[in-house]
Amino acid sequence: MKAIIPLAGRGTRLRPHTYTKPKPMVHVAGKPILGHVLDRLTGLPIQEIIFITGYMGDQIEEYVQSCFSYNAKYVQQLEMKGQAHAVYLAQQHISDLDDVLIVFIDTIFEADLKDLPGLEADGVIYVKEVEDPSRFGVVVVEGDQVVRLVEKPDRPVSKLVNIGLYYVKNSGLLFSSIEEQMKRNIKTKGEYYLTDAFQIMIERGARIKALPVDVWEDCGNPDTLLATNRYLLENGMSREIKTENSVIIPPVYLEDGVKVKNSVVGPYVSVAAGSEIANSIVQNSIVNRNSIVEATLCHDSIIGENVLIKGRPKKINVGDSSEVVLD
Repeated sequence: MKAIIPLAGRGTRLRPHTYTKPKPMVHVAGKPILGHVLDRLTGLPIQEIIFITGYMGDQIEEYVQSCFSYNAKYVQQLEMKGQAHAVYLAQQHISDLDDVLIVFIDTIFEADLKDLPGLEADGVIYVKEVEDPSRFGVVVVEGDQVVRLVEKPDRPVSKLVNIGLYYVKNSGLLFSSIEEQMKRNIKTKGEYYLTDAFQIMIERGARIKALPVDVWEDCGNPDTLLATNRYLLENGMSREIKTENSVIIPPVYLEDGVKVKNSVVGPYVSVAAGSEIANSIVQNSIVNRNSIVEATLCHDSIIGENVLIKGRPKKINVGDSSEVVLD
């Protein structure tokens, strides 16, 4: 099995944090989003991962090489033509007979993938039911078979959406379907979406199963990033260190090198190495490296690297190398 991970997007919904780093490198619960995704591939028979990079892709390559032992290839997506175009760029590293796992970086999931190679179908789209499917690719099923896919429908035809996790047994069929999609110029909002390529596969007779996931946490915007942080801290990612005259309300993730004094921290707080919290109350927040939170009440906030927060702000979203002082 080979894996394709598209990472070339600019992460505009997570600005200002993505001005200085690509979205996959934004931290949540003690590590970059990409780290949590790669952790979920542990134990699978993956021969190689093809990373489709773009915006500040050198940070991604450096992180993967320093923290993981996967055999990896890196391909740049120089033109932002959409998901299907990004996946198509991996073709040079994949033979027509390879089975392929495709994982999008917004997706923190809990699913059993170990039985995929023995699957009696041509592919899988992992799905979850949501109340508002208008922002997603919607999946229409008969039993467990996918019969129709609609990307970001104006009128919802199902509450079942794909979560950005796909498996294909015959990669040659996938790539030829993407070629057909681009030849017919099938786009949604100006981009080639992967759901349209899968629809072409189905029209060609492919049997695609819809398999539900137990958990799907999104990292696409500040609110969902904080929700994902809460989920991860509640499910095995919590960590505490020694503090000074402070109260820690679990779950939290405090890296080595964090200083906490005369403060209340938690619940649902992640603080990266080199940061300091003093004379403050911090709840439901992410504090990145080498930042200082002093004499303030801070909740529902994301604080970048090398930031100083001092004074009266309550809910903040501050990018790297910033200073907020309110007397």
